[in-house]
Amino acid sequence: MGEYSRNGEILAETHWPDTMHRIAMAVEYKGSSFHGFQVQPGGLSTVQGALHKALSIIANEPIALVCAGRTDAGVHASNQIVHFDTLAQRPEKAWTRGLKAYLPDDISIHWATEVTPQFHARFSAQARTYRYLIADGCAKPALLHDQLTWSRDRLDIDRMREAAQDLVGEHDFTSYRAVQCQAHSPVRCIEHLTLVRKGELIVLEVRANAFLHHMVRNIVGVLMAIGTGSKPVEWAREVLEAKDRRLGGVTAPPHGLYLVQVEYDQGFALPQRLPGPLYFDEPVGYWHSDGEAKFC
Repeated sequence: MGEYSRNGEILAETHWPDTMHRIAMAVEYKGSSFHGFQVQPGGLSTVQGALHKALSIIANEPIALVCAGRTDAGVHASNQIVHFDTLAQRPEKAWTRGLKAYLPDDISIHWATEVTPQFHARFSAQARTYRYLIADGCAKPALLHDQLTWSRDRLDIDRMREAAQDLVGEHDFTSYRAVQCQAHSPVRCIEHLTLVRKGELIVLEVRANAFLHHMVRNIVGVLMAIGTGSKPVEWAREVLEAKDRRLGGVTAPPHGLYLVQVEYDQGFALPQRLPGPLYFDEPVGYWHSDGEAKFC
């Protein structure tokens, strides 16, 4: 029989301790003041570190957690999914309202629920959706300046949309991943890549089975160059086909990026929310007003 380890993937042969509980949570955070999601050496402020500290107080035992996708410094999330194993028996409101007293204002828990041991925040995820927010008004926004990216030049969203379609589907995204990316394969499948405009705000939404390091930010950097007219529409495809990161252009800043949705098998019966962020909850692409995914 397989050996159990806290927060690990539970296989058919793994023995699950009778007194253990697996809890899943949806976490929202503003990444501006954190050095990324993952715990860092040297005591740097991270989202995971803050959650570990607060959860350990509520559980009255040391708690560590696993997330659906680690985000870089400055990146935000409206629906990051995490899970942790604990011996503590607590009502669900203890993991939501109770945690609030021990978390900074930049982190919020939307829901918490006990799940079957077979659920794993990372390995059970079937798809992830990110949104990237760009403002292209004549002046840099004073409000929300650390929660979106400002373009000095007006962006042609039609050119960006046309270029984006060359990235949809399964491709080798070597040109769109960070040089230090540690993924074994650069092949990913983008199922949906859509841009919408609302006044001076442009929202890019991308859904894929998984993402490479800096993949979304590198895509945005290429599309913004196309949107300003400094690069032709065909450049997105040319960069993709080159399979060379050095030809990929500028990496867009982190503060416009949000992890907004992680999808799992409906059998896990997780609570559902619209993607967000709060000030842009309108449906984009395959999202409909009922909050359910409608695939293109």
